[in-house]
Amino acid sequence: MSVRIDETDRKILVELQRDASQSLDDIASRVGSSKTPVWNRIRKLKSAGVIGQQTVILDPEALGFEACFFVLIRTSEHEAEWQRDFLKALQGRPEVQEAHRLAGDIDYILKVRVKNARAYDAFYQALISEVRVHNVTALLSMEEIKSTTMLPL
Repeated sequence: MSVRIDETDRKILVELQRDASQSLDDIASRVGSSKTPVWNRIRKLKSAGVIGQQTVILDPEALGFEACFFVLIRTSEHEAEWQRDFLKALQGRPEVQEAHRLAGDIDYILKVRVKNARAYDAFYQALISEVRVHNVTALLSMEEIKSTTMLPL
C-alpha cells in the first residue's frame, strides 16, 4: 500500500523516531497540531507499513555485551538450499543483530554482539558447524562512533 507523506507526517515520524514513548499530546504540541489528527495520522502510517514494530533500545555494554564484531563471509556455495540453511542458522542466533547479503568480493556481512572474544569464538564454531563457508573474517569494533536507527526525514 502506497501512502502520501506530507510535512506534518514527516514531523510526526521524526518525533516518533526521537522518542516513541512520548505522549500524543507532546507529539501534537511539537508538530503544531492537536491530539486527534496526530493519532489518525499515526494509525494511517501504521496501517500503510511506514511505522513498524515499536521497541526499546538497550545499552549492550550495560548488559555485559562488550564486544561487537563485524563478520565478513565469503562462500563458494550459492545454491538455494545452502542459502536456506544459512538463513536458518542466522535466525537461530540472537547474537546476530544484522545480516546483509552484499555485492562484490564479500558475500555477507554480519553484526554480531557478544560478551567477549570467547563468546564470539563459540558463535563462530557453532556457525561453521551448521553451514559451510569458504572464508570468515572477524573485525572487532574498538569503538562505536555513531549508531542510530533514525532515518534522515
